[in-house]
Amino acid sequence: MDPCPFIRLTVANLALKLPSAAKSAPSVVHPSSSPCFCKIKLKNFPLQTAVIPYIPPDTTSFPDGHPQPLAATFHLSKADLERFISKSIFSGKVFLKISIFTGRRGTSCGVNSGKLLGKVCVPLDLAGTETKACVFHNGWISVGKQDSKGSSAAQFHLNVKAEPDPRFVFQFDGEPECSPQVFQIKGNIRQPVFTCKFSFRNSGDRNQRPRSLPSDSTTTRKWLSSFGSDRERPGKERKGWSITVHDLSGSPVAAASMVTPFVASPGSDRVSRSNPGSWLILRPGDGTWKPWGRLEAWRERGSSDGLGYRFELIPDTNGTGIVLAESALSLNKGGKFEIDLGCNLNGRSNAASPVCSPRSSGDFGYGLWPYCLYRGFVMSANVEGEGKCSKPSVEVSVQHVNCTEDAAAFVALAAAIDLSMDACRLFSQRLRKELCQDRDLLG
Repeated sequence: MDPCPFIRLTVANLALKLPSAAKSAPSVVHPSSSPCFCKIKLKNFPLQTAVIPYIPPDTTSFPDGHPQPLAATFHLSKADLERFISKSIFSGKVFLKISIFTGRRGTSCGVNSGKLLGKVCVPLDLAGTETKACVFHNGWISVGKQDSKGSSAAQFHLNVKAEPDPRFVFQFDGEPECSPQVFQIKGNIRQPVFTCKFSFRNSGDRNQRPRSLPSDSTTTRKWLSSFGSDRERPGKERKGWSITVHDLSGSPVAAASMVTPFVASPGSDRVSRSNPGSWLILRPGDGTWKPWGRLEAWRERGSSDGLGYRFELIPDTNGTGIVLAESALSLNKGGKFEIDLGCNLNGRSNAASPVCSPRSSGDFGYGLWPYCLYRGFVMSANVEGEGKCSKPSVEVSVQHVNCTEDAAAFVALAAAIDLSMDACRLFSQRLRKELCQDRDLLG
């Protein structure tokens, strides 16, 4: 499999120094309590925000003594890169623009509460960054009005760099419940790499058991029962969905199985956060299926309905799951399911995720704590909203794919999040025929 070139542009190590007369700062203020923030903008990309810590004016060791999480991350595809490079040729350089504000974020009566301190523009020459890392700025910049001596009233520190982040790109050729092929995409080339089989567990699945797995499914049932429930529940429910990913030889390489039914909360027709449905993402190993991750999903309440989700890795049979992603997608417009450890989303950073904090000796059959390998961008999947034809596209970082099964697990996860859109539909709404088990049983 050949990857596609991607660029990861990051902004990090933010800090602000003000003269003593302007700001008394006896110690570093933690970013979460710092009354200063910035807005970071790259053309054609969504605006990102981040808090900025104050540091004492006489500090000289920053950033070595005070490492900070990433403030913003931008992912550029080859098409983005070509567009920026062509713009820089015909209309000047491309700039990363940062507006720095004092005061806390938010609005009052529709007016921003922060006061603009100054703006910084960092020129970006992105040519060649798909193969070689480049630091565009690392250090202090003067911002704000100058005093009577011509010195700036403030010093702003930041690090801006771009580095190669190649990814494998996959595209479903149809909706997951229609058992589609999955193509790998590179430029204009589409190459089939997987096939998917959607079925209902304990019905269609028993006729689709791959040759390389044992005919006795006792071990598999043990895994499924330990992570979910197949029991009948009163009221409305959707249960038993399963999708198996095969390579082109027909061997199973990953699966997603609904282990906790999606059930309407009492007195309502929606799946609630307090009682989510869940999927187990499985990989073949030792002649049977073994759990790799667990996806929970529910329907968020609010001004606009959303699909809430939480994805966690499963270290062992009895181990506590390690959360890699938790957010929500618009049920109307869809969105992007993403696992990006260390990225910034609306000023929040996942850099403190427990993913790299081993619980014990780290002996989970791998010899070393394996989850420290999950750093930076891991994967993303585009999902359409309710009632729309969804053919998910999946991007997976090259550094997290060592074999076909690795890529297939992320493809199965993408199918599960897409199917969760249907599983979390209001129970007053009908599902398409492929998702109705009675039809599957009738043939």
